[in-house]
Amino acid sequence: MSKTIIHNIPPVDHAHATGAQKDVLDLALKQVGFIPNMYANMANAPGLLGTYLQGYDVFRKESGFTPCEQEVVFLSISQFNGCDYCTAAHSMIADKMSGVPADVLQAIRARQPIPDARLAALSAMAVEMFAKHGQPEAAIVTAFMDAGYQERDLLYIMLAGSVKVLSNYSNQAFGTEVDKQFAAYKVD
Repeated sequence: MSKTIIHNIPPVDHAHATGAQKDVLDLALKQVGFIPNMYANMANAPGLLGTYLQGYDVFRKESGFTPCEQEVVFLSISQFNGCDYCTAAHSMIADKMSGVPADVLQAIRARQPIPDARLAALSAMAVEMFAKHGQPEAAIVTAFMDAGYQERDLLYIMLAGSVKVLSNYSNQAFGTEVDKQFAAYKVD
């Protein structure tokens, strides 16, 4: 994280949280099993963390993407946005939970060509959607559709990207330290 801009707001300690901060951290703990550093920072604005948690959950449950595809979307956007925290976290999830092939994971992390054509089209669409502010090049959309995806899938990429904007930007603003659970996947 190169440009930390929030210096005077400490992470919210779940043990001492009250009101909306406690409620949203309780939800986070229930969903994840621990309070990631990212969540402790985001809880300073409970609506920020609450919106993130809801959008993340909806994307996971409703998108129709496989766990591997979901992780490719999240990881590709996080890498594009330069969020070392989310790149580490989604790399761990990709490797340990979502079944992303090792060569695909490594390619995304290194910003190299992805060896799986379908996942490459998905990754390219996810990045293009945000690189071009919702106005992707026609060739990228065509490649995405030719890979077997549907127009509806574009809407869920928008949802995933919106969720990643919340997390990526807040992590960059706080300079969030990577949790020990994700440390093995830190970006060099």
